[in-house]
Amino acid sequence: MTLIKSISGIRGTIGGQAGDGLSPLDIVKFTSAYATLIRKKNAGSNKIVVGRDARISGEMVRNVVVGTLMGMGFDVVDIGLATTPTTEVAVTMEKAAGGIILTASHNPKQWNALKLLNEKGEFLNAAEGNEILQIAAIEDFKYAEVDFLGSFAKDDSYTKKHIDHVLNLKLVDVDIIRKANFTVAIDCVNSVGGIAIPQLLEALGVKNIIGINCDPTGCFAHNPEPLPEHLTEISSLMKDGKATVGFVVDPDVDRLAIVCENGDMFGEEYTLVSIADYVLQHTPGNTVSNLSSTRALRDITEHRSGKYAASAVGEVNVVEKMKATNAVIGGEGNGGIIYPESHYGRDALVGIALFLTQLAKTGKKVTELRADYPTYYMAKQKMALTPDTDVDALLDSIKKKYSNYPVNDIDGVKIDFPDKWVHFRKSNTEPIIRIYTEAPSLQEAEDLAKEVTKI
Repeated sequence: MTLIKSISGIRGTIGGQAGDGLSPLDIVKFTSAYATLIRKKNAGSNKIVVGRDARISGEMVRNVVVGTLMGMGFDVVDIGLATTPTTEVAVTMEKAAGGIILTASHNPKQWNALKLLNEKGEFLNAAEGNEILQIAAIEDFKYAEVDFLGSFAKDDSYTKKHIDHVLNLKLVDVDIIRKANFTVAIDCVNSVGGIAIPQLLEALGVKNIIGINCDPTGCFAHNPEPLPEHLTEISSLMKDGKATVGFVVDPDVDRLAIVCENGDMFGEEYTLVSIADYVLQHTPGNTVSNLSSTRALRDITEHRSGKYAASAVGEVNVVEKMKATNAVIGGEGNGGIIYPESHYGRDALVGIALFLTQLAKTGKKVTELRADYPTYYMAKQKMALTPDTDVDALLDSIKKKYSNYPVNDIDGVKIDFPDKWVHFRKSNTEPIIRIYTEAPSLQEAEDLAKEVTKI
């Protein structure tokens, strides 16, 4: 059993003893700590929004979370089965003090998590996350007396409200998508994407939808992380020439993978690259991604006369850098699109709507669109650490060795060579260092990883 307590939320496996996994007792403790922080922030609202993905444990976790929030004196708006971005949008629409998303994202079915939002529908920052951990550690929370218990309301309308919001974005063109008469294949891994994505496509005027794994049972049909090795079913379907484009989402629908018309993977790193290129053509400006994302975003940003900036890994860090640089589009290389015109959160619904508009306007096949962008290949390695490893000294020695190249040390150490890069980053959850490399060919990326691992 595993329980991971971090500034970005509480994640764990279901079952086992309290403290060893995400047990009901742990759920109560961390929900109470979150409610204590929100009360202290005094956002001017007494309302908390709760949404969940379709995990088997979702209803149990929801019941405990909702009851705890009411016990803390908060009025709960339960939006039911909903994507992560839907819950984020609901917080602002409800003018709530915060929100809790019950999802372990791409983790397997035995996992669940509490993802914690502020009154803007954005993830808590590091300081707030640490404060919650401190409150939970000493159990410093106070429950409401009987006359001041919170209320409960159910609202299943937010998937539609979110879709309407997406359709109203200036760069989403429903008419041109409808006229293109696309056939779209989707794999929703038997979670909430199976509810939201078909409704979105129908609202966008897509009449021909081929759905795979769209029954929101929480019994994931394959590993839920949308990586090429897990997407053989939709790839085989696309190879038969049955669809114009394929879309795959993770269980909470904040990541988007695209499949070309011939079954090839568009590349999750290139989801952001392509959509950013479309946005930049119509709204020139700056872009942001994290240090471990492809250099292709920098290339197309500069090609469109914008400035690119890199952030530390993690959605909250990307959002912070986007706000600081007034970025018009940003995200992460895992298929996460953050479009401020909509909201500051990764949103696969926004990504699908923008990509289909782009595809319709260009009149190209998906493979042809992909060929328009610089091609880089990424290799991802990891190196085990011993308990006595001095990681800081190790990273410092790497900085010194490559000091004649540009070095970024805001999150580990990244070395930028003229035509490639390497990023060393200590894992927050495992005793390892992650080593990411990118180069113009896979062989070069792998060779660079081997070289720096030896060093």
